[in-house]
Amino acid sequence: MLDRPATAELSASSTRSSPSSLDRFFAGAAGDAIWLLARCLIGGIFVQSGLGKLMALDGFAASLAKSGVPMADVMAVIGAVVEFGGGLAVIIGLQTRLAALLMIAFTIVATLISHRYWELADAAARRQQSVQFAKNLAIIGAFLLLLVQGGKRFSLDGWWRRGG
Repeated sequence: MLDRPATAELSASSTRSSPSSLDRFFAGAAGDAIWLLARCLIGGIFVQSGLGKLMALDGFAASLAKSGVPMADVMAVIGAVVEFGGGLAVIIGLQTRLAALLMIAFTIVATLISHRYWELADAAARRQQSVQFAKNLAIIGAFLLLLVQGGKRFSLDGWWRRGG
């Protein structure tokens, strides 16, 4: 089935399609600028939150310990540095694909520690945490896009690729 010749119908439909004006718009500098904005928005969440945790490590460690995380003092430092540094790397486009992988792992771990809605008996709390869980799945989706697409033109990765 896969080795059959293309039919005229398939050939004609593929030659008729040309990029729309919207496709051309986003393929150029406008698309690169929007990709930069997207990186700033998704990375900024983590820079802000990570900085807050770095400035209050004792409180963050206490919340980890309360959630049953072993070696909470050490994990708090690691978590806050990863959150801040990974978010910053995403924003500036430094090793963007690696940063996206790191942030996917971070988000999965943070979600499983903080948003275990299935353990809650109170309906309102369960609903709130299920929304937070779903939000984190969407954030993972954004990082998957970064993993596939990289930092694009307006990033340190893109700058180095062009010869800096």
